[in-house]
Amino acid sequence: MEQEIDTQELGEKIVKVLKTIYDPEIPVDIYELGLIYDVMVNTDYEVKILMTLTTPNCPVAETLPQEVEEKVKSLDMVKDAEVEITFDPPWSQDLMSEGAKLELGLL
Repeated sequence: MEQEIDTQELGEKIVKVLKTIYDPEIPVDIYELGLIYDVMVNTDYEVKILMTLTTPNCPVAETLPQEVEEKVKSLDMVKDAEVEITFDPPWSQDLMSEGAKLELGLL
């Protein structure tokens, strides 16, 4: 019998890791900033993350996705991780969590 993947548990672990990654220009993690659009996990424990950047010419456009990939891959349960960058829809402050808006004085 195939072992049931606990995607909920893995998803929470991935989110925890994502919350350790910060946009260098804004003192808020990328998850709270709303840069993560989707996290997909398949039955082979391969993770695909759809994310955006605050701007297309973001100075960390090269390094940030790589950091996300490496940190997610470092989780025991994850076999592979891939990050896809999209600008559709473009990021806006509306995507930020209440906590992030509060921290940046936007509320």
